Amino acid sequence: MANTKFCQGISDISDSYTGFIIDTWGVLHDGEKLYDPVVECLKELRARNKFVLLMSNSVMRASEMAGQLKFMGLTENLYSEILTAGEFLCQGLKTQSDPVFEKIGAVCYLIGGERTRQFLKDTNVQVTDDIDAASFLLISAWDKLEAEPSAYEETLRAAVKRRIKIVCINPDSRALLGLNYSSETPSISKRVQELGGVVQMIGKPYKPLFHHSIKMLHKNDIYPGQTVMIGDSMAHDIIGATLVNMDTCLVRNGMHAPVFKTAATPADVNKILSMLVVQYNNIRPTYLVDRLRWGKALPDRKHRKRAK
Repeated sequence: MANTKFCQGISDISDSYTGFIIDTWGVLHDGEKLYDPVVECLKELRARNKFVLLMSNSVMRASEMAGQLKFMGLTENLYSEILTAGEFLCQGLKTQSDPVFEKIGAVCYLIGGERTRQFLKDTNVQVTDDIDAASFLLISAWDKLEAEPSAYEETLRAAVKRRIKIVCINPDSRALLGLNYSSETPSISKRVQELGGVVQMIGKPYKPLFHHSIKMLHKNDIYPGQTVMIGDSMAHDIIGATLVNMDTCLVRNGMHAPVFKTAATPADVNKILSMLVVQYNNIRPTYLVDRLRWGKALPDRKHRKRAK
């Protein structure tokens, strides 16, 4: 397993990649305001004609997120496109062109709550309370479930027996990976699999969302080997990108900031990182940075610009 390279900023790796997939919450902002170095870093990437795809597990549509980011001070000229789990689900249900949604139909049995019901109103989908009338089953982690997981046993058995498509939006990957986390949605998804069914997982770190990001890259003549995923979550960002053969960059002052808090030296940082790697299926990020910032341009770097 190759060692992780510690970087002062994104300028250290900018020449190596054409595509940059960047997580939002915890990397760009804290939910209310942008982190100070973010705008400068994105300006430098865009000045070099880098393709910057912002990627999130958010329920928001891409246009909604663009509005939220603009309100914070991140204008649309600082990135190329936005991909959210909500956008992917909405477009998938409308067009049914992605393999995940092919022939999924338009009648949904929902295991979820009001937030997801409101979301589905913007699609062509009708929600039914009869599993035998449904063309697909949607399990949503956007809401707290209205009943205990065991209450859905008959519904799950009926869905598996009928072989309708089963989609789970934003499952808690830490629970599904067996990382000592538990939540309602993963237990339902696991039960489907125990019954012999197949669940399509929508959201990082699962492949459908990353495969869609690769399609967006391909449209701009960019391939996974030319792309780096920058995120603050080992479970969502680093594992997900690694599974589709992308290099990764972990932002340490995000989700995992508490465990790095005591690190006083690079050796301490490396020790803590190695512990995280063991915890997260021995998957190691290619790079580590403190936060999303440009850093210092090295004197011998030309910072090659991508031809338009």
